[in-house]
Amino acid sequence: MMRKLGLLIILLALIGGAGFWFLTAPSHVDPARLAAVAPGDPQRGMSIFWQGGCAACHAAPKAKGDARLVLAGGLNLVTPFGTFVAPNISPSKQGIGDWSFEDLANAMMEGVSPGGRHYYPAFPYTSYARMQVQDIADLYAFLKTLPPSDNVAGPHRLGFPFNIRRGLGLWKQLYLSPEPVLTIADASDAIKRGQYLVEGPGHCGECHTPRNAIGGMNKAQWLAGARAPEGKGVVPNITGGEGGIDSWSEKDIAYALESGFTPDFDSLGNSMADVVLNTAHLESADRDAIAAYLKAVPAHPNGYPAPAK
Repeated sequence: MMRKLGLLIILLALIGGAGFWFLTAPSHVDPARLAAVAPGDPQRGMSIFWQGGCAACHAAPKAKGDARLVLAGGLNLVTPFGTFVAPNISPSKQGIGDWSFEDLANAMMEGVSPGGRHYYPAFPYTSYARMQVQDIADLYAFLKTLPPSDNVAGPHRLGFPFNIRRGLGLWKQLYLSPEPVLTIADASDAIKRGQYLVEGPGHCGECHTPRNAIGGMNKAQWLAGARAPEGKGVVPNITGGEGGIDSWSEKDIAYALESGFTPDFDSLGNSMADVVLNTAHLESADRDAIAAYLKAVPAHPNGYPAPAK
C-alpha cells in the first residue's frame, strides 16, 4: 500500500512538473507577422527611440548629451523584489550586436531573450507588447547606428523565489497582453495617437499605475499614481482625479513634456526629469497627442496611500 502511494505521489509530481514546464514556456511573435514588415528606417527609428525612453535606463547613469546614445547599461533598479541591472543594448558583442530584428521583436513584445529565457518585467515589455511591429523594425535599424560599448553590466541580484525565471511564464499569462488598456468612445485621431504612445512605447503606466504584491499592474487604477518602484516616495497621479492633473490643460501637459516645467512654475524632478530628456525630442504633435489622451483617461483618486502627517 505504501509503495503504491509513493508511486502515485511521484506520478503526480511528474505530471505537475510537466504541466508547469508547459504553462511557463516562452512565447514568440508569429514569424509571418515579422516577415511582413518593411526594412527598418533608422530615421523613423530615432523617433521610436525617444518615444520608448531607451536612454533613461540603458545609458550610463547621469549621462548627458551624446553620451545618452551610448547604451552601455549598468543602471541599478532597486525594488522590493531585488535589484535589477539594465543591460548593455549597444551594437557590440557585449550588447545586442549579434541580435536580429526578430530577436529584438521577441524581447520587446514577448519578453523573451534570443536564448529563450524570460526577461523580468523591469524591462517594460508589458507595454511594448502593444507596439506596432514596424516601429520595432525601425528602432532596430536605429539602434544599429549607435556607438558600441564593451561594458558588461552586472547580473540581477534577486532572492528566492524571484530568481526562478521560468515562473515568469505564469506571470505573463496574467499580465502580458497586447490589448489596449482603455476603450475610449469616439476618440479623436489625436487621442488614438496619444493612447498608442502612452500605453505602448512610452510605457507611462509602468510607473504611474499601482501594482499588486506580485508586480502586476492594477489597470482599474490606470495612471492613478503609485509608490515609486525603488520603494521611496511616490509617482504622481496623472489622471483628472483628486491629487492628479485635473487643473492642467492639454497645453500645460504638452509644455511640461517639452520643458520640464509645470503650470505652477515648478519643475518635474526625480525620474520624470529623465523622462523629459526623452519627450523633449518628440514631435510637438506627439506631445499634444499624449496630452489629449491623458485628459481623456478616466479620473481616479491617488493610487497610493497618503503620506503620514
